[in-house]
Amino acid sequence: MKRFTVLIIESDSRVSGSLADFLDSSSYEVMTAADAQPALECVRRNGLPNIALIASQLPGMSGFALASDLKAKADLPVIFLLAGDDVDGASEELKKYADDFLVKPLDLRELQLRLQLVLSRVPVIDYDGEPVIVDNNLSIDFAHNRIEVAGKVLGLTPTESILLHVLLRHAPRVVNNRTLLSRVWSADYVNEDTLRVHMHRLRRKLEVDSHHPHYIRTERGVGYRFTQRPPRDRADSN
Repeated sequence: MKRFTVLIIESDSRVSGSLADFLDSSSYEVMTAADAQPALECVRRNGLPNIALIASQLPGMSGFALASDLKAKADLPVIFLLAGDDVDGASEELKKYADDFLVKPLDLRELQLRLQLVLSRVPVIDYDGEPVIVDNNLSIDFAHNRIEVAGKVLGLTPTESILLHVLLRHAPRVVNNRTLLSRVWSADYVNEDTLRVHMHRLRRKLEVDSHHPHYIRTERGVGYRFTQRPPRDRADSN
């Protein structure tokens, strides 16, 4: 079974090194970067990790801004690594971007527990740098926010890409509206009308007939489901 991949973005090499050594010994596959741009390049080369550990304070870009960039590609779980004086002033950013957070100095056993809890909440599919082949008609390139439908390449907005990523993670099970809203927007003012509008736009790109959808079905009063799991994912789950 393939190990979960963790991307560590931390400018302090001592912290990064100790985290990498510990997680590697705990059966995680580890990638590291000291700043935002190397982290984004790492994702471009290697594909999305299963989860990211991001320091709130980075040299070139704040950890929260980096999380925003990464989450624009897909529904990537993030645990922030905070300095003690960051906690009070970062409540809004944590609410918007964090799946969890820890305060330095880190307790490695607690970190391992938090990783397990977050990964257990978020169904995992390994999306490397290659497009996800759903079937002979549809492939999805999350790294570049685009799909290919019947040979035609179409761009996805960041919101459409995240919606599709969440649905595909759970396929073929229903994802309720509350989960979609919390994973994609993380804002109290966004409601189900907003979700319906974005889902309609996504369907117009995915479906031959958006009024009779093949890939994304509505479960009235509950949510939405993606009807097919990619063949690679079906093989990995056996």
